[in-house]
Amino acid sequence: MRWWDIDPVLELERELFPDDAWSRGMFWSELAHARGPGATRHYVVADDGERLVGYAGLAVTGSGDDEHSAMVGDVQTIAVAREQWGTGLGGRLLTELLRAATAFECTEVLLECRVDNIRAQKLYERYGFEPIGFRRGYYQPGNVDAVVMRLTGPSSADAASADASADSSDAATHHPSTSANGVQGNRIHG
Repeated sequence: MRWWDIDPVLELERELFPDDAWSRGMFWSELAHARGPGATRHYVVADDGERLVGYAGLAVTGSGDDEHSAMVGDVQTIAVAREQWGTGLGGRLLTELLRAATAFECTEVLLECRVDNIRAQKLYERYGFEPIGFRRGYYQPGNVDAVVMRLTGPSSADAASADASADSSDAATHHPSTSANGVQGNRIHG
């Protein structure tokens, strides 16, 4: 994702997450941390040749200097246009985030998912994520709970992702606040 992708990302963001859509400033802030030697973010977009149809982002924390400061990835968002649901695009976006987590040397990847988004939870489970807890009232203003999921050793999920069945995920994960699998640079083609 680059700065020129923000307008179409915002359009899809508002369509999929009308109650808690991210602002332009939030995306600019994330992208400000996605380049250079100190990068702690990785964002990708997907298009179908005519329009942007998906995007995803990963944030990384920790220094990796010792076992107490291991690198941890956090899936910030995965969104897929409704007409692309069931095409495998959500899985390709997730695969790209897991590759980035491996490149960042993350020992685990976390995410939050709405408890009522069963399709997304099934996608994450196919990639090896396991539920580890809940966050009550995490999604506002609807006061919807989130299930917290974790994947240990994201590099092992790269192999599993090749075997994952076709993605039936919708706009899967969203925090309020690419060569194989269709990846070309930082743009995935749906």
